[in-house]
Amino acid sequence: MTESKLAAGDVAPDFTLPAADGADISLAALRGKRVILYFYPAAMTPGCTKQACDFRDNLGQLTAEGFVVLGVSKDKTDKLVKFTERDSLTFPLLSDPELEVHKAYGAYGTKKLYGKEVVGVIRSTFVIDADGKVELALYNVKATGHVASLKKKLGLA
Repeated sequence: MTESKLAAGDVAPDFTLPAADGADISLAALRGKRVILYFYPAAMTPGCTKQACDFRDNLGQLTAEGFVVLGVSKDKTDKLVKFTERDSLTFPLLSDPELEVHKAYGAYGTKKLYGKEVVGVIRSTFVIDADGKVELALYNVKATGHVASLKKKLGLA
């Protein structure tokens, strides 16, 4: 399975997805803002919880710097509601059960898991500029320490 990966300078694929709170969020509606869009494998799993809480704990600084943070998984919205409530997450979590947006961003495909090649969600983060272009495309990121690493790349550390 070959995936097309995005790179800096590419136009970020537009999308509209349902959020845990029931609202639909579209990338087009966020033009004029910088967006941190991250894809994670599954709500309420240890690594994904650590990563989500890390974004939550850094949200004040990221928002002050003009960023909107969005998390995307293949989970249905009811599971995202539980995840948001359980971990007091303060940014939108979006549901993409058909994996269309995952695939558009190259965040679903072949990856290594415990040394074996498997097909699944590739933990990925994209920084999208105010004009809808990809500033940073980071694939196979680690859940732990990712936000600190991202802040460093953005000159915020």
